[in-house]
Amino acid sequence: MLANTTTQPSADTARYARCIEASRRVRWDIDADVIRGRRFDFDKRFLPEGLARCGRMGFLAACEQRFVNQIQGRTYANMFGLVERFIAAKMLEVGRGHCFGDQVALEAIVRFTDEELKHQALFRRIDALAAEGMPPGYRFVATPNAVADAVLAAGNWAVLALTCHIELFTLVHYRQSIEPDAGLSDLYKDVFRFHWQEESQHAILDEMEWRREHDRLTTAQRERAVDEFIGLVRAVDGVLQTQAAADADYFLRSNLRRLDAREQIALQAELLAAYRWQYILSGAQEPRFVQVLSTMVTPEQGRRIQEALAPLQP
Repeated sequence: MLANTTTQPSADTARYARCIEASRRVRWDIDADVIRGRRFDFDKRFLPEGLARCGRMGFLAACEQRFVNQIQGRTYANMFGLVERFIAAKMLEVGRGHCFGDQVALEAIVRFTDEELKHQALFRRIDALAAEGMPPGYRFVATPNAVADAVLAAGNWAVLALTCHIELFTLVHYRQSIEPDAGLSDLYKDVFRFHWQEESQHAILDEMEWRREHDRLTTAQRERAVDEFIGLVRAVDGVLQTQAAADADYFLRSNLRRLDAREQIALQAELLAAYRWQYILSGAQEPRFVQVLSTMVTPEQGRRIQEALAPLQP
């Protein structure tokens, strides 16, 4: 449980205030700004190639690669609906630590939570729009509430570290989406853009709250927290392995051409590699995350984290 230690405005009040100002400035509406009455054009890809990496699936025809990309785009919506479930819950808990102290910080956290709830609603809409033009039978395997319960069972340091990692890789994903690409869905490009606008403030708040938690812990507690973070990363990878298998199966059942055994194995392997890049490695390698993490772990703890990530590399 986060302790209520703030009885006076914190030294970071000005940073919280800047996040509030930015939140007000970029505030957007799902229908008026993002969707705007549009539907998906299924002749276009949903995710940029730098994320989907379908070009590595040379055994698939161009139209098949596009379909795999669209499957990944639907899973992307469901994955963010999942992670933002536990992020919103954690931020509500974090906010209690500011309730009787820095009210500017409290407002920043409340706005953060409100925006995360909106993002969940956005990604539910995106999943529904994708379903309109895709064959029946798609299945997102993980249950958001069950995953949230499992993640939130870890200590605050580990959960805040994972949250900061997630918020920062949305910035990587946005940078991929703005590369000139006439074959990319305009609607999905707007999803990346508007999501990034609010997540940029969230990443700042994540770091601040993560550091506050770090400063409260003893050396022994920090050691345990690093192990919990590694455990959460492995749990995320377990979700990705299961979903990659489900998405490969969905493609194989929906595609007109039957793939041979070697191609089927390669399809699932490439999907898993793409998902590991999207949801783990793109954040773990993001310079800002690397820099922040390096200030909070010892060299030996950093080595353990890198060893945990090594098997996930393609």
